[in-house]
Amino acid sequence: MNVLIINLTRFGDLIQTQPVISGYRQRGAKVALACLQNFASASSLLNGVDHVFSFPGADLLSRLDTDWRLAVKRVDEYKAAVFDSFKPDVVINLTPSVSSRLLTRAMTPQDSSVAGFSIDDFGFNADTSAWAAYLQLAGGNRAASPFNICDIFRRTAGLNNEGNSLELSHPGPDQLERADALLSPIKGYDCKGIVALQMGASEDKRRWPVDHFRRVAEMVWQQDGYVPVLLGTKEEQPLGKRFKEGYDFPVVDLMGQTSLQELSAVLLRSKALVTNDTGTMHLAAGLGVPVSAVFLATAQPWDTGPYRPGNICLEPDLPCHPCEFGKQCPTDNACRQSVDPTTVYQTLGAMLNGDSISEHSGARVWLTRLEDDGFMGLESLSGHDQSDRALWIALQRAHYLPFLDGNALEGSTGLAENLTSEKAAELSKTLTSARDMLFLLSRQGMLLLKNPRPQAKAKFLATWQGLQNVLSDTKELNILGSLWMFQTQQCGDDMASLLEMIERYRALVGSLCSEFEQ
Repeated sequence: MNVLIINLTRFGDLIQTQPVISGYRQRGAKVALACLQNFASASSLLNGVDHVFSFPGADLLSRLDTDWRLAVKRVDEYKAAVFDSFKPDVVINLTPSVSSRLLTRAMTPQDSSVAGFSIDDFGFNADTSAWAAYLQLAGGNRAASPFNICDIFRRTAGLNNEGNSLELSHPGPDQLERADALLSPIKGYDCKGIVALQMGASEDKRRWPVDHFRRVAEMVWQQDGYVPVLLGTKEEQPLGKRFKEGYDFPVVDLMGQTSLQELSAVLLRSKALVTNDTGTMHLAAGLGVPVSAVFLATAQPWDTGPYRPGNICLEPDLPCHPCEFGKQCPTDNACRQSVDPTTVYQTLGAMLNGDSISEHSGARVWLTRLEDDGFMGLESLSGHDQSDRALWIALQRAHYLPFLDGNALEGSTGLAENLTSEKAAELSKTLTSARDMLFLLSRQGMLLLKNPRPQAKAKFLATWQGLQNVLSDTKELNILGSLWMFQTQQCGDDMASLLEMIERYRALVGSLCSEFEQ
């Protein structure tokens, strides 16, 4: 079986495709990858890819500006080149953009199957599963998402528990030799080795302060004898300059000096990595390098944490974290100062020596672990496992997993008993209202199916919209509201399919309601 995986996203997301690749390799498939041309070099870090077909996105945009027919011709040429060496039996598209959907449609032979995102014969979105729909919506609803993106990728791709690890390809002797040359300054110090630091992030608000990294580096050197090594891109070099404005300990600055392969080799030479939520974090996890990662602003470890057991994630212990996308912070990004350097330093001792973490004021500290369901989860090291947020995430995992898999729901878990009375009352009220509206929808739908009068249709649509509003007005359930809207809209005018969808949601909401009726 030939499997073509399409992922037209950035470096970090591309690295997180590895479990899908590994899963299909476990099934005995040959795997090819279609990725953007400017990230093609990252494909050498992936393990088990038989072919890489770099997609000329920039060239296509240029041709579209000139003449759209030139762009169509370029896509045809790309397709012919792929099919000449690798005709896929299965095409998996993990990118929900319009361009990626169009490419998937073009790259799928008539007798092949699709998983993930495509378009139908009429040009409308065609998602192949509930997991694909969930993947598209989870990115904008991270405060409510309980699943690691790698697990969502695996399910969207049609895998069960195959590939539930992130094991990247290790660099070769040449890259390791280059890394040793870059790290040669440490030979002048009496040290145990190196600890890597990645101070950059996709946004400034998601970046832990430079002086906090400097303080951790100072403790790593003075108390443990490890030389800190600064990693990052050329664009992030100003952070390194600021780091070195106030230090009096050995530092090796490699910012802007490594290729991706050399970065991989330097990480392998590191005892651990201290980082923000970055592609470097995923790379280190995939190489088995211990990671201590700080998640700020919209970043949170439940969905983008390192996909390997035994790593540590820290996030601010603030009621507003994680914040919503696209909203102005009312506290002037106070979360950036919340996580203390001493706490981060102690996480290194916990990972490397099995030490305890005694200082966690201002931070929630989590240890990544593989759960019984085969998904990646988090264990609290700071006593936050009984917080309302952690309990609600556990409740979602228990109910959403069988729902998205299309399996029967198992009923109450007893987790809701530990929620605060205020949160339990709020969720119970919303879920009960949603359950009642779904019951009404099912009855209205059956009447509409028998007698499609305009008045009946108007009442049905009002109830349908009302349910979406009820769910979306509660932050813990807004992803369910978005999923409801998205999936029911895909049913179109097919009332039989819509009624079937309503019954699925009735089962899910009823199962969640049972948690509060003990």
